[in-house]
Amino acid sequence: MVFSRMRASSGLPCAQADLDHVERIVTTSGTSFARGMSILPPDRRQAMFAVYAFCRLVDDIADGDAGVADPMAALQEWHHRIDQLYEGVATDALDRILIVAIHRYQIQVQDFHDVIDGMAMDCGAPIVAPDEATLDLYCDRVASAVGRLSVCVFGDSSDNARRVAYHLGRALQLTNILRDIAEDAGRGRLYLPAELLTRFDVPKDPQEALYAHGLDQVARILAQRAKDHFREARNAMRLCNSTAMRPARMMAASYASILSALEKRGWKTPDIAPKVCKPWRKLRTLAAYVK
Repeated sequence: MVFSRMRASSGLPCAQADLDHVERIVTTSGTSFARGMSILPPDRRQAMFAVYAFCRLVDDIADGDAGVADPMAALQEWHHRIDQLYEGVATDALDRILIVAIHRYQIQVQDFHDVIDGMAMDCGAPIVAPDEATLDLYCDRVASAVGRLSVCVFGDSSDNARRVAYHLGRALQLTNILRDIAEDAGRGRLYLPAELLTRFDVPKDPQEALYAHGLDQVARILAQRAKDHFREARNAMRLCNSTAMRPARMMAASYASILSALEKRGWKTPDIAPKVCKPWRKLRTLAAYVK
């Protein structure tokens, strides 16, 4: 590898072309992730781009957007690919950056596998009214596992940082579920737990559940559950490296605003997008950053 083609020493010791390739995956994804990670030092930002690119690629496979004939086989291949990374074997630019990030930030292999297993849960028949244990497992795999990968890159791999990932991941995913009830129903999915649906006489058919009388009560319980997880995540953050937790605090503040907007709108009209006050949301995010 030619030194002249490497990124400046403040970034990861990877080829410029590799870093550019992974960054393009992030910037063309249509999300604000790249902007949100701009607060990180170059090396950690580049590592997070690689983590995001991995998550994006396996998510596209699960959603059927990757153009593969057998999504489950493609996800299984990713399991093998991750194991190969820990043997130092790379096949492309993303692999090469992930290998560097894995060794520099002590990222645990099981957390990658958990993310893939979470995507596999969405890969077969649509999830409809899972039981509580399955819902929690899903939240852990698709959200908290991503958090476990992230806190290592942010700069804190302590048990308290993993507690942040546990609670914040669940808070974010429950907020996503509450926000996307109508959108998910259009795809034949219903992530609300069967026990609560039964308790409040909500049909387990995704479309029928949308305007059921008891949906509001189910959603209120899940919203309170999300708020409890936000609170526990904030408590754990206070025991962590403050600088390392800045991205997590910003994400928590942003999603807490979305949850507040959902509660204000209510769930009698789940197909109407909530109104999130953007100036207030930005102020909350800024306040979280400077704490």
